[in-house]
Amino acid sequence: MDELKVLSEVVQYIKVEMGDETFGIDISYVDNILRMQRITRVPNTPDYIKGVINLRGEIVPIMNLRLKMGLEEVEETKATRIIIVKMDQIGKLGFIVDCVKEVISLEEEQMESIIHDSKDETTHFVNAVGKVGDSIISLLDLNTVVLDKAVREDNA
Repeated sequence: MDELKVLSEVVQYIKVEMGDETFGIDISYVDNILRMQRITRVPNTPDYIKGVINLRGEIVPIMNLRLKMGLEEVEETKATRIIIVKMDQIGKLGFIVDCVKEVISLEEEQMESIIHDSKDETTHFVNAVGKVGDSIISLLDLNTVVLDKAVREDNA
C-alpha cells in the first residue's frame, strides 16, 4: 500500500530550455510536440502571439513562450519545438520553446514552492522549483502563463 502512495505523488514534467534557463511543463497538459512549421500571423495580436497553425484540421494559436515571459527573442534552430497543450479554459494552445530535452519524474519532496517577486515576470509564471540531481528546474504554472498577461493588458 505504501508503494502505491509513493507512485501517486510522482509528477512528470517535460524539461525544456529557453536560453540558459531550464523549465518544466506538467506532462498532463501536453497533447503533442511538433517541429517548427509555418505559422500564419494574425493581425492585432500581442507580440508574444506568433499566429496560428492548422493541426489536423484544428486551428491552434501559437505563443512564443520567451516573449510571454519577458525573455529576449532568438532565431529558430533545428531544436526549436512547439509544445501543444490542452487546457480546460481555452482548449489547445502551442508554446514555442528553444528545445525539448527529456521527460523527468519529480517526487513531492523534490519540489518546493517559491515566493514571487511581483516585478519579475519570469518568476511570476513559475509556481515551484524541482531539484534534479545537482540542478534546479523552474516548474511553470501554465494557467498563469496563459491567462495572466492577457488580463493585465486588458486592465492597463
